[in-house]
Amino acid sequence: MGGWAAVRAARVAYTAVMIRVLLVDDHALFRQGLRSLLESEGMRVIGEAANGREAIRYAADTHPDVILMDIQMPELDGVKATQSILEIDPAARVIMITMYRQDRYVFEAVKAGARGYVLKDADATTLLDVIRRVAAGEALLDADMAQNVLDDFRDKREELPSEKHADLNERETMILKLLAQGFSNQDIALRLDISEKTVRNRLSEIFTKLQLNNRTQAALYAIREGIANLE
Repeated sequence: MGGWAAVRAARVAYTAVMIRVLLVDDHALFRQGLRSLLESEGMRVIGEAANGREAIRYAADTHPDVILMDIQMPELDGVKATQSILEIDPAARVIMITMYRQDRYVFEAVKAGARGYVLKDADATTLLDVIRRVAAGEALLDADMAQNVLDDFRDKREELPSEKHADLNERETMILKLLAQGFSNQDIALRLDISEKTVRNRLSEIFTKLQLNNRTQAALYAIREGIANLE
């Protein structure tokens, strides 16, 4: 094996090791289709759940790299399951699966800390790209979604933490800006010529200073405060 075939084989092997996915959907046929697609691309499906309660148990037991979470399910819906999973493990990377871009439940899940969403009618390339980017640490919020979530906070008189970003130094502000623009920890480290460990430490300090719980809230905060925009 040589040339591009060898490169692809190496990439698939690397992906299989690095990305472990939990599938959560109450339709077995849909899960089966997702499993076939992901495994054909070298990813590893470590479990399947048919409802939110199963998802919480599987997530706690297996700590997947990415959780693909349907919204409408019996027993416990995807939003409540996401909230519970993130309370247990704030670093969990949840991608919501939805039929509709403007689904209000997606807003609630993103507010709770979901890293993004993908439409059920998305093509395979889009889905795989979203999974890989979230696995790399990105929080995927397009401009419309970010604005809608911020509007939702205001409509319900909810607030993101009000600490002023003046409390952040120049380097921390830049890290927060890059995070909000969708860069992974690795990308931020490369851009700022620092180590990934330093990025992780700085992000932890930023979250503490601003009283934030996760990357999604940090991205929303940065957009609201004018530190970053998604246009």
